[in-house]
This record gives sequence, C-alpha cells and structure tokens, in this order.
Amino acid sequence: NIFRFVQAGSEVSALLGRMPSAVGYQPTLGTEMGSLQERITSTKEGSITSIQAVYVPADDLTDPAPATTFAHLDATTVLSRGLAAKGIYPAVDPLDSTSTMLQPRIVGEEHYETAQRVKETLQRYKELQDIIAILGSDELSEE
Repeated sequence: NIFRFVQAGSEVSALLGRMPSAVGYQPTLGTEMGSLQERITSTKEGSITSIQAVYVPADDLTDPAPATTFAHLDATTVLSRGLAAKGIYPAVDPLDSTSTMLQPRIVGEEHYETAQRVKETLQRYKELQDIIAILGSDELSEE
C-alpha cells in the first residue's frame, strides 16, 4: 500500500524537524512520490508494471497523499463503499476512475465518444440523486 510509504515519509520528516504541510504531510511529499514513481518505468531492457493499492483517508480523493499518487498513475480504479453497500459489484466508481489510455487515437473515436456520453449520463444521474435527497422527487421538473 503506497500510503505506508507516505506515512513513513511523514514520520521521518517529523523526526528531522521539518514543518508539516497544512494537513500534516511532509513538505517534500510531491518530490518523494515523484522519485518513487519514476523508478517504475519502461526501458529497452524491459518494463515494470505496477499495480498499487492506495488507501484514501476518509474516502477523500482530494487528500494530498492519494492525490499526489494519482498524478503519477496511468489509470486509477476507484472502489466505492456506496456502490458496495447497494450490492453493486464490482463496486467500481466510473466517475472517479480514470485512464490516460481513454483517448480517441488509442481506443477509436466511437469508443471514446460513447465512454464520454456514458460518463455525462452518470454524472447527470448523480446530480439528480443529490437534488432528490435535498428537495425530494416532487420538486423535479420534466427536464
């Protein structure tokens, strides 16, 4: 779990007397993560494929530890507690999951456009769920 690497860096930073960031992480988090991730690379001799489990504190994807990690990954698959609670398996959240390979030149224009439309539809569904939770379904218009 890459979060253990972040925790260890935070502890070492504290022992060295470095001032932590606003949320308690070491000030060198970005640099340290970059150095680690750069070691996972492809060369003429071969390549390394890395599948990393990333702990997300309080399910907050904007927390500096997972956010810094995600910036270095080609793809992320985000598992959702909410989907699992509804009995939907695999509990993959398609709105928070990403891939740099989802580009028209790689997957084709039709596949790319279809994926974008599906994500837009799911995002609209999520927005409507939020509105219904606040106002109730009686307040929805036909649009």
